Amino acid sequence: MASVTPLSASVEQQLTSALSATLPEATDVDPLLRRSDRADYQANGILALAKKAKSNPRELAAQVVAGITTGDVIKDVEVSGPGFLNITLTDRAITENLAARYADGDRLGVAPKAEPGITVVDYAQPNVAKEMHVGHLRSAVIGDALRGMLDFTGEKTIGRHHIGDWGTQFGMLIQHLFENPGELAPAAEVDGEQAMSNLNRVYKASRAVFDSDEEFKERARKRVVALQSGDKETLELWQQFVDESKVYFYSVFEKLDMEIRDDEIVGESAYNDGMPETARLLEEMGVAERSEGALVVFFDDIRGKDDKPVPLIVQKADGGFGYAASDLTAIRNRVTDLHATSLIYVVDVRQSLHFKMVFEAARRAGWLTDGVTAHNMGYGTVLGADGKPFKTREGETVRLEDLLDEAVQRAAEVVREKAQDLTEDEIQERAQQVGIGAVKYADLSTSPNRDYKFDLDQMVSLNGDTSVYLQYAYARIQSILRKAGETKPAAHPELELHAAERALGLHLDAFGDTVFEAAAEYAPHKLAAYLYQLASLFTSFYDKCPVIKPAPPKEIAENRLLLCDMTARTLHQGMALLGIRTPERL
Repeated sequence: MASVTPLSASVEQQLTSALSATLPEATDVDPLLRRSDRADYQANGILALAKKAKSNPRELAAQVVAGITTGDVIKDVEVSGPGFLNITLTDRAITENLAARYADGDRLGVAPKAEPGITVVDYAQPNVAKEMHVGHLRSAVIGDALRGMLDFTGEKTIGRHHIGDWGTQFGMLIQHLFENPGELAPAAEVDGEQAMSNLNRVYKASRAVFDSDEEFKERARKRVVALQSGDKETLELWQQFVDESKVYFYSVFEKLDMEIRDDEIVGESAYNDGMPETARLLEEMGVAERSEGALVVFFDDIRGKDDKPVPLIVQKADGGFGYAASDLTAIRNRVTDLHATSLIYVVDVRQSLHFKMVFEAARRAGWLTDGVTAHNMGYGTVLGADGKPFKTREGETVRLEDLLDEAVQRAAEVVREKAQDLTEDEIQERAQQVGIGAVKYADLSTSPNRDYKFDLDQMVSLNGDTSVYLQYAYARIQSILRKAGETKPAAHPELELHAAERALGLHLDAFGDTVFEAAAEYAPHKLAAYLYQLASLFTSFYDKCPVIKPAPPKEIAENRLLLCDMTARTLHQGMALLGIRTPERL
């Protein structure tokens, strides 16, 4: 693995050196470098420095220019406007940078961080014995992309799927199964569809009896107590529900093209034994207090409509534990046992207040410190075409499986229409990759905290900011590389570059910085935006710079094939980090 210094970093280093030499008394020298339409880069920090030094910005800029060495990396620097610096790089520097990244294989010259931490990502949290619906989509897709980006930066990520496998509803389900044994077949004997069918049948049957039979309702409540107390028979029946649900979960996640590891499924039940200890510690430390029989934590800045403090309930007056207790126990486990330095919760934005209180309680208890951060990555809602939460025509929540199946079906129509040399089996395989990729990209290209409309027609469109556009760009490049025959990618730093080649090369250079920024800010939409711009710049390059026909001179063709191949590798790697596949042929 070879680390390649980004061209922007080389320019910043020269600028910082020149600025420091010009203003030795300046303690904060920041060139504020950014890409520009007027040059390769523009430095804007001189204005602020001139104001602090009480000097003329243009005069200061001219002094800085005099201290910059041009030649190897920087071709030209000119003062613009009130004191901006427009910086143009040499063609040689761009090509040599590209060649070094090309030689580094899948890492593309991007070195992992020197001191990585351990991040626990809490995402994809379905409920046992319940169908997954469209509301489960964003947590799974965003969480998976975050892990992909963080892993690429060198961070060690640990997944946690905090599934809903505990609580009062299980008293109803288990009691019904206790009185009607054999209604659930062993999980090993069913597939995902059968598993969900079994669970639905038991749930509906138990709910009907629960709502109509007071004696059964009382037996179900006692069964909850038996479950929480660790009764052997009750736990065995509870385990049947969990196992059956996992079969179903795995089938849905497989359709979503996501790997879910069994050892990372750690539901609410896993923290049951630790919750009394959590409550005891919080009370002994004075973080929690007794109020009307319950153990609660109060916050000065969190109040209800009547201006009374809104408490975080750790333990109910009847002795039972709720979500706060399991979440706080999970934090203890993740910090103490997993040695996490960061905790990310990919959870619906509507739970933001809950996590704000949980995190503050954990800080007061000393479980979250300056060395351990916690972040609730609240996400918005998936909307229908009418701008309201996505529902079926009958007003019911859309099943996630149905949504994914329809996306694949729509994608098959698009692939079949464009396919030239694909068999029907290959069309169906590509449809899976294109359809699921379309759903994921539509989600990930939107800022997580925003709502977005679920529009399959737009998602599988070949035009605009869609994964299909990116996948076809990748497949197109693979076709170009195949047609090139004996001509292979190679770097020729002595060649003069077309403006479109320069723009594409500079954008390829920014891949590592973009991934690190997107990972640090938990912002997969920034990586998605980078990839869309990359595909757009490639389209412009290919329109203006012939690669195959009409055939350019051999050295120019090799140089342009290098740009093509690097673009393909970067698209492939970037899309993979987002959990999206890039078919070789479309």
